[in-house]
Amino acid sequence: MLDNTVYERINEITLRILNGGEMSVEEGNWMINLHDDYVPALMAGADRLRKTYRGHEIEVCAISNVRSGNCSEDCSFCSQSGHHKETAAPVYNYIPKEKLVEQARQAREWGASDIGIVSKGWGVRNDKEAAQLKEYLSVLKDETDIGRCGSLGVLTPDTAKMLKEAGLENYHHNLEAAESFFHNVCTTHTYQENIDTIIAARDAGLRVCAGGILGMGETPEQRIELAQTLRSVGVESVPLNFLNPAKGTPMQDQEPMKPYEILRAISTFRFMLPKAEIRIAGGRGFLGDMQAMIFMAGASGVMIGDYLTTKGRSVQNDIDMMNALDLNARGDTQQRRAAAQPITFHR
Repeated sequence: MLDNTVYERINEITLRILNGGEMSVEEGNWMINLHDDYVPALMAGADRLRKTYRGHEIEVCAISNVRSGNCSEDCSFCSQSGHHKETAAPVYNYIPKEKLVEQARQAREWGASDIGIVSKGWGVRNDKEAAQLKEYLSVLKDETDIGRCGSLGVLTPDTAKMLKEAGLENYHHNLEAAESFFHNVCTTHTYQENIDTIIAARDAGLRVCAGGILGMGETPEQRIELAQTLRSVGVESVPLNFLNPAKGTPMQDQEPMKPYEILRAISTFRFMLPKAEIRIAGGRGFLGDMQAMIFMAGASGVMIGDYLTTKGRSVQNDIDMMNALDLNARGDTQQRRAAAQPITFHR
């Protein structure tokens, strides 16, 4: 039998956040462990928070994997790692700038406000890499009207400043998981380096995008630990990924998350981070026919197109889904351009 006190507690927490309060870690741990029967109630509260703090528009982004394979990092989930020898990840050096521009223009046609320049590795290691990234940023600025985001690994304060001066606007760097679980994810850089990268990007004047991957074997409480860390460092945009186990990686046999588990996680992150852009990215295919429910669960952004080494859902399917929900894409983030206006999706 359903417990009315659960509904009352969800409603009390929702109203508190709507009145400017916040949800505690203890309440987050309670919420993320609720039975599936209560997920619709969680979603109803999360939807109220999304509409209050993020409005009726959603932020759409896309990425370009500009350099792939043989990565020096040993991330257990990633098929691009050079430490995992039996993966099928493509291997190539920096793509031509013309190809990046083509991808950026296509992403803009799809309704994306930003494109992420994603490159394997620890960070920007030398002048040659810096020169290549400057060229990318320059050509995107000159030949497109899309926002410029980077996902280039660990940053130092000097590197962050250089990228900002070169025209970068946003920086993406996932924490990946809670600090208490991170030793299962990566050993070639530290959790503190991740935190320091977020701080360096923010101090350089970049909009920060940081989230993680759920379903890597962490506990529900460790998902709340991740959300609390993101809250404590003041991240503005939070991408949530759901592990798509890649053959040849240490996590290849991990069981994918179930739809209600995914929706419960999205909703709980919205309660923990009511004002953040919560963007759903890799692994949302595990929702199957329930993908449209991510917005009712509190998501306010989505990545469109393909991911780093896996195919995304058909762009046309995503466009049809968002049109059916009467959702518009935010043309530009308010943080970047004051004259931002919504744009409609192109069929």
